[in-house]
Amino acid sequence: VQLQAYGGGLVQAGDSLRLSCAASGRPFRSYTVGWFRQAPGQEREFVAAIRRNSGITNYIGSVKGRSTIYRDNVKNTVYLQMNSLKPEDTAVYYCAAGQTLIVSSEPNPNAYAYWGQGTQVTVSS
Repeated sequence: VQLQAYGGGLVQAGDSLRLSCAASGRPFRSYTVGWFRQAPGQEREFVAAIRRNSGITNYIGSVKGRSTIYRDNVKNTVYLQMNSLKPEDTAVYYCAAGQTLIVSSEPNPNAYAYWGQGTQVTVSS
């Protein structure tokens, strides 16, 4: 499966953005999809995941309550809606997909087989 991430941009603190991860090649619903982010000089960090088939979601604590990950199976796309953005959300955001993840491995970037290119999110204060 090939992934394309887009939707980033330059916004002000408190604004919202919706990131998209579009898949081609195979039905996306059979994949667990994760969003990760990487700020300059930092390690890649797990943000959220949506589990294959069940659609159960998982979030890092710093975005929980202000972000929603969801999928549109018709459009073969997974979205990350981010609200009340903060300057510390500034990073390059990546989407990733895998079919063999166990629940405990969802935050681990090494568990994902497929990656999209990043999309830059910059939040100004």
